[in-house]
Order: sequence, then structure tokens, then C-alpha cells
Amino acid sequence: MPDLINVLVSLLVFAAGLYLTAATFTAAVRTVVIPRAENVWTTRWVYRVMLKLFRVFTDKATTYEQRDGIMAYYSPMSIMLLIIMWLFVTTIGFTLMYWSIGVRPLYDAFWLSGSSLLTLGFRTIDNLPQMILAFADAALGLIYIALLIAYLPTIYAEFSKREMRVNMLEIRAGVPFSSVEMLKRFHRLDRMDKMIEVWYEWEEWFVELEQTHTSLPMLVFLRSPSPRRSWITAAGTVMDTAALMLATVDHPDAQDAQASICIRAGYIALRAIADFFNIPYDPDPMPSDAISIDRSEFDDVIAELRRAGVPLVDDIDQAWQDFRGWRVNYDGVLLAIANLTMAPYAAWISDRSAVRFGPSNLTDPIAAEAIRTAAPTPD
Repeated sequence: MPDLINVLVSLLVFAAGLYLTAATFTAAVRTVVIPRAENVWTTRWVYRVMLKLFRVFTDKATTYEQRDGIMAYYSPMSIMLLIIMWLFVTTIGFTLMYWSIGVRPLYDAFWLSGSSLLTLGFRTIDNLPQMILAFADAALGLIYIALLIAYLPTIYAEFSKREMRVNMLEIRAGVPFSSVEMLKRFHRLDRMDKMIEVWYEWEEWFVELEQTHTSLPMLVFLRSPSPRRSWITAAGTVMDTAALMLATVDHPDAQDAQASICIRAGYIALRAIADFFNIPYDPDPMPSDAISIDRSEFDDVIAELRRAGVPLVDDIDQAWQDFRGWRVNYDGVLLAIANLTMAPYAAWISDRSAVRFGPSNLTDPIAAEAIRTAAPTPD
């Protein structure tokens, strides 16, 4: 009977080790290899823990530049921690399997597991079962290192593509990014008829954003080289510019359908990212629903555009309704992601996030709830 119990214990320990190893390998494949949004709880857990740790330090920062400098390390360090976690859990898994086939004490099993995983060769192999496990252990170690080597260039290649368009926006919208400034500049240069080119460019950017920032979610937190720029404030500025042009500008090219297509591409991309991070939003809002911008702010923008000579529609009340009908599609997710990433200042985007004012000051309940819950959480 004691022998039977020992065999059962060994089988259970081996099964536990095999499960840890297989689950870790599956998580690595789902995170790195599969080209689609995969909600891997281990990946999300690492990012959540790291985010809480980093916010301990950002809460002590006195300026945005200090917070930005701290958060610049968040995503790179999370990626490194993720790789370390995969290696560590795999070591524990093989330690249990080595122990179950007779490598005793547990310290020796751990020593053999780490030696094999990192291909160090510190420990000799006594028999065929140990040799088989050692080969599998070493193979997984090499696979994880190969994934890291291939993974980082992929991430930074996509980051570079994203940032090129973000940097170009500064030429058109200034810094901080401003939809009002963008409209004023195009009007001043008599280039309003060229806005359609902007909508085509950013529609393509939004499509790429959805694909890359859900399949490679760490890109969401990779910050721009300049603390004054951010991909999320760029996205919001472009959509606000398109919405303002459709709603307020009296120009033959102002009502081009491509502007509305660009807005749709934008909020679809942001909603896909919000889905990954479990950020709530209304998938089918009504045009009359509240948004985080009030009428007085809109009127101030109208006055500024009028002073700049931008041709505006006569019915400003209808223009407000039209603008609100566009903005309601992306208002909540835009503010929530801006808050999640600690985005730099941008009017109508990060200037009303919980970091600065708190969600209770928002007029849109969906946006307020999104900001309250804008943190990566495990499934």
C-alpha cells in the first residue's frame, strides 16, 4: 500500500509539472505567435502587477515629465518580466516532473531543471527518462529565447511605423495636438480640399492600430520618444478634427464621406483595444447621449475658428448636435485609454482624465465608468 501511494503521489506531481509547463508554453504561443488578440491571463496579470508597481512611483512624481519618464520603462520591463516568468514557471514544472521520476531531494530536481532549461550542463543525467525530460527542457528554453529574439524586433518595427504618423501630426496639428489648430492651419494654407488625403492616411493608420495593438498589446504602453506626443492623443485629435469639419465647416469638401469613414475606423480600433483591457463602453450609443465635452467648450471652439476666418455653418445648434453625434461613438474609450496610458495633455482628450480631474467631473456616465475601470485585469 505505501508503494501504491508513492506511485500515485509521483503521478500527481508529474501531472502538475506537466500542466504548468504546457500552460506556460501555450501562454507564450498565444502571446507571441498567434496573430490575433488573445486574452492570456498570465500576460494580463504581469502587466497589471507592473502597472500597480509603477503607479506607486508615478503618484510621487510632481510633474508630468517625471511621470512620463517613469512610465517609459513600464512596457519594456513588463516584456522582460514576462519572459522571466515563462522561464521560471517552466523550471518549476520540470522540477516537479524530475522529482516524480526519482531525482531527489527537491533541490537536486530544481538544479537539474534550471541546468537543462538554460543549457548550462551543471548536472549529469542518470537514466533515459531524465534524458528525455532534459532534452524537452532545453528545447523549451531555446524556444523562449528565440521568441524573445524575434519578438522585440517585431514590436519595435510596429512601434516605429506608428510613431512616424504621430510625429507627422505635429506638423499639421501642433503640440499639444489640437483639432482646432489643425483646421486653422489647413484653412490658412488654403488646403481644405486636401483634407481628404489626411482621412485616407489615418484610416489606414487606424486599421493597422487595431491589428497591432490587440495582437501586441504592449504597444499600447510604449510611449513616444517625446513626452509631448502620444498615439492616443493623436488618434483623438484626428477624429475630433474630422467630426468638427463634418459638423461645423462650410466648405465644398467639408462633407466628404471619407471623413466619416476615418472616424468609424478610429472608434472601431479604439473599441477593439478597449475590449482587450475590459474597458466598458456603449457599443450602440444614441446621437443625443451625453459626452465629456459640454456646449460651452464647443462654443469656445466655434468662436476661435470664426476668429481665424474658417467658414462655418450658420446653424451652430445643429452643428453641436452633429458633433455630439460623432463624438459619442468614441468619447468613453478615448478618455479611458488616455487615462490608462497616462497620455500627455491634449484638449478634449487627456485634459479631462481621472489623473487630472477624477471621473466624477465627467458628464458622460459611460466615459466616467470607463475611466474608473481602465486598468488591465485578468479574465
